[in-house]
Amino acid sequence: MPTRIGFIGLGRMGLPMSRRLLAAGFDLMVHNRSQGKVQEIAREGAHPAQSIAEITQASDILMACLPDIATVEELFLGKGGIIDNAKPGQILVDHSTVGVKTSKACAEAAGKKRALFLDAPISGGTERATDGTLTIMAGGPQAAYDQALPVFEAMGATVRHIGPTGTGTTVKLVNQHLVCIHMLAAAEAMLLGAKSGADPEQVFEVVNSGWGQSFMLNRNAPVMIDRDFEGIRTQIRVFLKDLGLVHELSQELGVPTPGADLARQLLTKSVDQGLGDLDGAAIVLPLEVEAGFQIKRKAE
Repeated sequence: MPTRIGFIGLGRMGLPMSRRLLAAGFDLMVHNRSQGKVQEIAREGAHPAQSIAEITQASDILMACLPDIATVEELFLGKGGIIDNAKPGQILVDHSTVGVKTSKACAEAAGKKRALFLDAPISGGTERATDGTLTIMAGGPQAAYDQALPVFEAMGATVRHIGPTGTGTTVKLVNQHLVCIHMLAAAEAMLLGAKSGADPEQVFEVVNSGWGQSFMLNRNAPVMIDRDFEGIRTQIRVFLKDLGLVHELSQELGVPTPGADLARQLLTKSVDQGLGDLDGAAIVLPLEVEAGFQIKRKAE
């Protein structure tokens, strides 16, 4: 077991992931811009770090789970950041959802310091982060993955080394491509069924037991029926950011993605209407306005 693990970013995913590392017995140091989360997990046994330099220099394996590309590039590549303070042989891991270009830039910069970089995005949401059953897809050197594997297994149930640098990020974008298309399909289907006069709960139950089932239907239909769009899980703006990365990759590779393009258009419309901070299931709201009908539970 490595001497010390560092974890930067104690957001809705990073905090439960860090707790899984503590539960597995790792010696954990943490850092976060807002100190409330640091103090919270410090009471549970983590060591608080006062700076990026401190946590980087103290860690054998340093992990980060950050909200956007700008933050990843600032903390990994910026002056006085993670790579500036990296040590030879150290393993640096980015669990964030970014573009392939960002992952490759981080790996190249880390290599100049003789450190090893893994792009290792995650999937599964806060529930699976809490119970340690995340999916973790890693790209980068095999030797770095092998050393980090016990740490990943403390947080994930499906952990895979995909291939060289950038392949972990690519697989995460493929995942988000499907997530967003399925999210739009679930919204369209639930609205179509409900406006036809069918009980939306019956629509969900029956379709979800047939070939029309999907994880996103199972996740989003109850949210749409209960109108629980502010019970935040993952916001529309996050899905839109991810589809922007999918579009960037598809353009680079010359692969048409008409389904993702349609989902991106509707997500953009949702953000333009001020819905960006609502849960992704709220993608149904602009459709409801056009249909002149709202999905809701049948009266008892």
